[in-house]
Amino acid sequence: MKTTFETDTLLFSLLRESPVSAAINGGIYVGDDRPDDSVKEDIVVNSIDLTQDYLPQIGTSNVNIFVPDKVVTIGGKQQLKANRTRLKELSNMAIETLRNANITGLKLILVNQTILAEPSVNQHFTNIRINWNIQTN
Repeated sequence: MKTTFETDTLLFSLLRESPVSAAINGGIYVGDDRPDDSVKEDIVVNSIDLTQDYLPQIGTSNVNIFVPDKVVTIGGKQQLKANRTRLKELSNMAIETLRNANITGLKLILVNQTILAEPSVNQHFTNIRINWNIQTN
């Protein structure tokens, strides 16, 4: 049986060996390993759950892509807003890598994608939700 340690490692490896790794100016991290005060473009992978003791194993993971906010002037006032252009570029690279992953006995299903704010570090991130269907031990 697989554990969330394996699904996290698999996502980490897929992204680390993909074009998105070279495109970001930060790092790729598992779980809560990302520095608390990072102001770089980082990717964080984590798993929420993974069933145990029967096949197929069903689970859920996240790929979060962090990008610093950009300064825009609205009504004469400077504000921080999501850098949607950069978020889209990096998200598309990661999604392409995940969609093209071919792993025997394991199906990785992209469920949804959304943009969320991380105001404590003046960043937004794209959350890519993944479901797993694992057919082998």
